[in-house]
Amino acid sequence: MQEYDAIVLGAGAAGLMCAAVAGKRGLRVVVLEKANAPGKKILISGGGRCNFTNSRTTSANYLSANPHFAKSALSRYSPQDFIDLVNDYGIAWHEKTLGQLFCDGSAKQIVEMLLEECAKAADFGGNVDVLCDAHVSDVVEDAGEFAVKANGQAMRAKSLVIATGGPSIPKMGATGYAFELARQFGLKVVEPRPALVPLTLGGEELMFRELSGVAAPVVARAGQKKTMVEFPEAALFTHRGLSGPAILQISSYWKHGEEIGIAFLPDLPADWLTQLKSNNPRATIRGALREHLPARLADALAERLKIDRELGNVPDKALQEAARKLADWRFTPNGTEGFAKAEVTIGGVATSELSSKTMEAKNVPGLYFIGEAVDVTGWLGGYNFQWAWASAAACGQALASHGGGT
Repeated sequence: MQEYDAIVLGAGAAGLMCAAVAGKRGLRVVVLEKANAPGKKILISGGGRCNFTNSRTTSANYLSANPHFAKSALSRYSPQDFIDLVNDYGIAWHEKTLGQLFCDGSAKQIVEMLLEECAKAADFGGNVDVLCDAHVSDVVEDAGEFAVKANGQAMRAKSLVIATGGPSIPKMGATGYAFELARQFGLKVVEPRPALVPLTLGGEELMFRELSGVAAPVVARAGQKKTMVEFPEAALFTHRGLSGPAILQISSYWKHGEEIGIAFLPDLPADWLTQLKSNNPRATIRGALREHLPARLADALAERLKIDRELGNVPDKALQEAARKLADWRFTPNGTEGFAKAEVTIGGVATSELSSKTMEAKNVPGLYFIGEAVDVTGWLGGYNFQWAWASAAACGQALASHGGGT
C-alpha cells in the first residue's frame, strides 16, 4: 500500500498545476493519468501553440449556476501570475487578439514547464510522481482517507483531487468520470452539455451548406432580451452548419429550440442601403454585398433577400427591411456537433457543493474538484486554461494546509 498526502486523478492542465503547487509546499503527491502521456489536451490546444491564458480575464468571462463562484480563485491566481511563470522558463509568447496569449513555439513547452514544476517539489521537501497508463478501478473513502486502486496497485491519501475534466473531445480519452465520482460521494452535478461547439442547421437552412468553407466577420447573438449576449468575431459556414469563433462563443449560451442572430455587416449604419440608393441608384444589393463580404456569401444573401432590381427601383421601406434582416439574420440551429467537437463542457460538479476558496467538497472532507470538472466554463480564448490554473492553485495551497505540508 503506497501512502501519499494527496492523490490527483488527471494529468491535464489543472491536475499538473495542482500537483506542482502542493508538491512545492512539501507534500507527497501522485498524479494518475489514464493516457500514455500527460497534458494531451494542452498539446492540441490553440492549434498546437496553447492559448495558455487571457490577459483580460474577469469572472464575467465564465458561465456557472453561481456567477460569483470563480471570483475567489481567479483573484488569487491571475493571468499575470501564469505569465510570470511562463517568463521564468523563457517561453516566448505573443498576444494574438482580444487578450489571447499563445506560445510562439509549441504547446509542448507548457507541458514540459508543468512537469518541471512538479519535479521541483523535491527542492522543497515534497515529491510528485506522475504515473501514465494508470487505469483507476476503485475509489473509496475509508477511515478519513481515500483508497484508490490503479492497475491493481493500492494507494491511500488524506486528500483526493479530481482533475479529469469533462467529456469534451472524447478522442483524447475524455469521459464523464469526474461526474460519476461526484455522484458516488453524494455531490450534485449540473447536467453537462457541449460548449464552444459548432451549431448544426436543418430544414430550409440546409441551403447554407453550399457556403461550406466561407468565413466572414460578424456579430453573433444568442439568448433572450434580458440575457442577450453577442460576440464580434468571425463566423464560418460548414457542411453541417455554423462554426468559427463567434459561433463557438454563443454556443455556450444557446439553448435547443432558440434562434440565434447574426449581423453580417456590423460596421455599417442602419440606413446604409437607402444611402447607397441615393448615391448610386443603379447599384444592386448583390453588388453592394460583394463589396463587403465574400462573393459566395454575398450572392447567397442577395438571393434570399429577393431584391434583384437596381436600388433606384426599390422602395425605401423594402431596403430598410433588407438592412434590418442583414443586421440580425435569424437562424434556428437544430443542435450542435456534440462533445466530439466541443472544446469544453458546460455544467459539472455543482458549485454549491464546493468551497470557492479551496475547491473542497463541503460535505466530504479531503475531496476536491478542479478545472473543467466544476460547473465553471470560460469563453473561448484562454479563459478555460486560466480557470484550470487558478482553481488548481487554490486547491494546491489548501492541500498543504490539509495534508501537513510546509
